[in-house]
Amino acid sequence: MAGGGLICVPSAAPSARRSWLRRALAISLALVAAGCAAGPAPPAPVARVERVAAGAATLLDDLEQRTFRFFWERADPAPGMVPDRWPTPSFSSVAAIGFGLTAYPIGVERGWVARADAAGRVATTLRFLWTAPQGPEPAGVAGHRGFYYHFLDAGSGRRFETVELSSVDTALLLGGVLFCEGYFDRDDPLEREIRELARQIYERVDWAWMQPRPPLVSMGWTPEAGFHHLDWTGYSEAMLVYVLALGSPTHPVAGAAWPAWASSYEVADFQGQHYLDFAPLFGQQYSHVRIDYRGIRDAANRRLGFDYFENSRRAVLAQRAWAIANPRGWRALGPDVWGVSACDGPADVELPFGGEKRRFWTYAGRGLGPGFGVDDGTLAPTAAGGSVAFAPDVALPALAEMKRRWGTWLYSEYGFLDAFNPSFDFPAVPVRHGRVVPGVGWFDTDYLGIDQGPILAMIENHRSGLVWRVMRAHPAIRRGLERAGFAGGWLR
Repeated sequence: MAGGGLICVPSAAPSARRSWLRRALAISLALVAAGCAAGPAPPAPVARVERVAAGAATLLDDLEQRTFRFFWERADPAPGMVPDRWPTPSFSSVAAIGFGLTAYPIGVERGWVARADAAGRVATTLRFLWTAPQGPEPAGVAGHRGFYYHFLDAGSGRRFETVELSSVDTALLLGGVLFCEGYFDRDDPLEREIRELARQIYERVDWAWMQPRPPLVSMGWTPEAGFHHLDWTGYSEAMLVYVLALGSPTHPVAGAAWPAWASSYEVADFQGQHYLDFAPLFGQQYSHVRIDYRGIRDAANRRLGFDYFENSRRAVLAQRAWAIANPRGWRALGPDVWGVSACDGPADVELPFGGEKRRFWTYAGRGLGPGFGVDDGTLAPTAAGGSVAFAPDVALPALAEMKRRWGTWLYSEYGFLDAFNPSFDFPAVPVRHGRVVPGVGWFDTDYLGIDQGPILAMIENHRSGLVWRVMRAHPAIRRGLERAGFAGGWLR
């Protein structure tokens, strides 16, 4: 992954900004551009495997439940589509649908929703995904060759504007689909239907077609322009793309795909940590939501001397160390106030701060690393919330401190709002999202589905291991990991 330069997403349509960000970061941080029929054994009751101290449990109980309610209450219960953001009206994000599918069994295990109700919601969502039109037409379809468009119109469930057919967003959706296949394992008609629909949805995806330049997998395709000119290379959330593509029983990619992708990794030495570089923390989180990388290693891990879980832990610690050092003098940063990732921001503007002109952004690919710093003092609670499983000793205090100091403006109906910036105290400057509280800073007023998802799932993985435990038993996950060269740990 190339470093250097600054990245920001132009103030274009949300679809263009978000699509560009998530794809371009995986290739070059210097680019600027617009199954199984029966599941595993039932998960052990959460109480038997709880891994959090009683003091933190109160915070996590409330945060998890509020975040779960975002998916349960804001998804359209008929087709099951989850909004990209709320309360600002928006299209549906297929990755957010996948995080919603991950959320529903967590709600069952925590006692927030009846299993039958969750199964009904899942079945409705999977029916929509299976029956929504697919084809090469530029409009009136939800996907093509098993892949889904990045965003779907909230009313029709069809392609939103001219967004791309997305390999990574399809993978993030499928992570939720396969989790539900494994979790809903009972021998009753509805849960049998869930398993069959999940199997069909996954097996329909033609991964080999998404390889115009094999053995790598392309970022996407549009009817208007064909395949994206970039393939997935470099350490990123695309790890899940390759595991699912290698594990497919119907349209797998060749085994050479994984080493070709991993050959482009770049190692960072940043703030006293040595790890595979991906500057925004979401790239260190997304693939870990559904797959437990603790103790299993591929060839790259064996060369490095640590697994991917440890890699993400080091990235978290590097960000915290940067916040403690605070080289740019942003307000409020410190040992319990940190977390830079892709998120909303106040405005696309240059303003005086700290004796110089500083650039601020709206939604942008914020991140930290050697030679890279899309950083304007904006912090994303998902950076800490989605990192609880990696580094609970620093992530839990960060969540508690953000709620304690700024909860009046930052913590609301569905938990943490998407972002805040204590340094943006410019009440006279118009902001795209959120509001400026004079003397306190800027606070978002939206929740984003793709940032809510890691908070809920990774806290639950830390507390009970639920998602990891179910997914470890899925044949496609095991097959994909083994074809990628992983061994050891639970794969034994």
